[in-house]
Amino acid sequence: MLQALAQQVRGDVRGALAPLERALSLAEPEGYVRIFVDEGPAMASLLGTAGQHGIACDYVRRLRMAFSGTEVPTHTTQSLVDPLSQRELDVLRLLGTDLSGPDIARELVLSLNTVRTHTKNIYAKLGVNNRRAAVRRAGELDLMSRGTDRRPSGLR
Repeated sequence: MLQALAQQVRGDVRGALAPLERALSLAEPEGYVRIFVDEGPAMASLLGTAGQHGIACDYVRRLRMAFSGTEVPTHTTQSLVDPLSQRELDVLRLLGTDLSGPDIARELVLSLNTVRTHTKNIYAKLGVNNRRAAVRRAGELDLMSRGTDRRPSGLR
């Protein structure tokens, strides 16, 4: 990204596109937005040029929308490096209720130790350290509504 901006400052906009394309190809799978927006108007201009040249069109459009403060809906589960398994999603949904750990284990017909393991994995994958934060983050990522047909029988 910095190489692209440096090329742009030198007046070599075409030369800036190759390092920008590389930066976009690395950032897109992770869904990075802020790193580009933080570079300001120079990056917005460069992204506009990249879009005109057909470089990562959908991602560039999303980034340009972020500059204007408008978010483009995305399939957010892709932003998780390690997506939650179906069983982890089941546990996550129950973490959003008032059920205790043992109650969740009974509802899902799992051992308490297995529920604890799933919970630790959920926290790690979502980058949180408690139940409330996990539920909040899952809501931001729209994970709570995915796969609702596989919810435990007591929640249908």
